[in-house]
Amino acid sequence: MVERTVLPNGLRLLTECMPHTRSVSICYFVGAGSRYEGDAEAGVSHYVEHMLFKGSQKRPSSMAISSAIEEVGGSMNGSTEREFSSYWCKVARPHFLIALDVLTDLIVSPLLDPAEMERERGVIQEELGMTNDYPGYRMEMLIDEMLWPNQPMGRDVGGTKESVQGITHAMLADYYRRQYVPSNAVLGVAGEVSHGEVVEAVEALVRAWPPGKPRPWYPAGLPSQTAPQTRLERRKTEQAHLGLALPGIPTSHPDRYALDMLSAALGEGMSSRLFMEVRERRGLAYDIHSSVNHFRDTGSFMVSSGVDPKKGHDTVTTILEELRRVKDGVSQEELNRARELVKGRLLLRMEDTRAVAAWAGVQELLHDLVMSVDDVVARLEEVTPEKVQRAANDYLVAERLNLAVVGPYRSQRLFHSLLRL
Repeated sequence: MVERTVLPNGLRLLTECMPHTRSVSICYFVGAGSRYEGDAEAGVSHYVEHMLFKGSQKRPSSMAISSAIEEVGGSMNGSTEREFSSYWCKVARPHFLIALDVLTDLIVSPLLDPAEMERERGVIQEELGMTNDYPGYRMEMLIDEMLWPNQPMGRDVGGTKESVQGITHAMLADYYRRQYVPSNAVLGVAGEVSHGEVVEAVEALVRAWPPGKPRPWYPAGLPSQTAPQTRLERRKTEQAHLGLALPGIPTSHPDRYALDMLSAALGEGMSSRLFMEVRERRGLAYDIHSSVNHFRDTGSFMVSSGVDPKKGHDTVTTILEELRRVKDGVSQEELNRARELVKGRLLLRMEDTRAVAAWAGVQELLHDLVMSVDDVVARLEEVTPEKVQRAANDYLVAERLNLAVVGPYRSQRLFHSLLRL
């Protein structure tokens, strides 16, 4: 049972009591991500996330912040996504108030020290360089650029080395003041703690948090692709990294759960069609899987794999064969297996306090509505083989295919010629 309170300053507070646990997880979610950034400030959300851990009013250094949690055996971190930034801390139940104070202080009262910002600039640029060294990551970025060209959804959440270099302290401080306001934040808490205790403790800590009006996010717009696309990045790698993607659907779309079941049957788990055909029967790849992403107003459907470069063309051909075949439908037995896989992963995840806190917090921030796990399970139970087949025919469409390849190839011509459904 999720309990919800909106504090006078606009902060939304959601808790779920889990009396059987020994931990408490505290998760702040803020409407600050790459979808809120203009081109000139690409990466500023990620930069702010880094800076919040560099010192706060009560703990003026990164060492003071981290040691306050680690000396009680807890863990904490943050991350920046397209649609939000998140900050979390997980501690044993006796240390709940300490963790809440540490996490709230770094969000509400960060120092944002200019000298520290300059030191961190190099760290962030090294992080960007490190991630871009991974061929799999580069493949995913090529996919994003094709799915969402010339807009925030299609660029690296961290920005580029050039855009990060151009972010001034004034830009960073202004972005923080605008987006990090209580009405643009949600606090989720889960564990062996009561709602009343959390509300009382939080109210005292955020009383001075100033209000504000945050910037809205940039919409993705309707898909405009009318022909298959291929992008190749030539690298001398031991494996070729392949990604085949199509535009997906938003979180609230009525076909969401049918598309989720399609992905599960096609390429999630060791009994999925792609795993059995690509790996088990043909021995083309070690890793092959499909995935679905849902955002506020858009989404994606993707199959990815890492293969011996000599097997790249055969792997793409086989994936496309399976996409064509699934449009003929799935059996009730196959759907039941896929459904139980998805349900099982969801239910097992909800044993962790951090997952429970995030479950409520993210939904509240993005959709102003929290579906329970039972609600989602009920939606999954409503999916029929007919709905899955209709989703396959509606969304697995040849003219919207996007293929990204990172590997030791000289030309993308042969890959592109394969893109038919």
